[in-house]
Amino acid sequence: MTPDVKADIDELVEEFDFLGDWEERYRYLIDLGQAMPALSDDEKSEDNRVKGCTSRVWLVIDDAAGDAFRFRADSDAHIVKGLAALLIRLYSGRGKDDIAAIDPREVLTRIGLAEHLSPQRSNGLNSMIARIRKEAGVST
Repeated sequence: MTPDVKADIDELVEEFDFLGDWEERYRYLIDLGQAMPALSDDEKSEDNRVKGCTSRVWLVIDDAAGDAFRFRADSDAHIVKGLAALLIRLYSGRGKDDIAAIDPREVLTRIGLAEHLSPQRSNGLNSMIARIRKEAGVST
């Protein structure tokens, strides 16, 4: 993992550490999702839909600039959209090697959200991670 990725993860962890309990962390996660630009109706297509999520989630992969992948996402559920925003923050703008090195479950544990995700949200999160890794050509 490059120093930039490690620094970005540490910064994200610090943001969540600043918050108190897990309810505040959930609220912040929802805020991250609400701040993310919505996808257009055309982008909310079946081709862009992430399979395996109970909520509707769409993931768009923009043309890679150099070796960096650019991801955008949207969801019809607030917390899931926040989780998508978190993943976009972790993965977008990164190359294949960095994407392979990031362990989002470890990040969620560090920010204190992992133990508070329902099984359905965990499954959806895993589906989003798998799709990002697949699009980047990273084996699961």
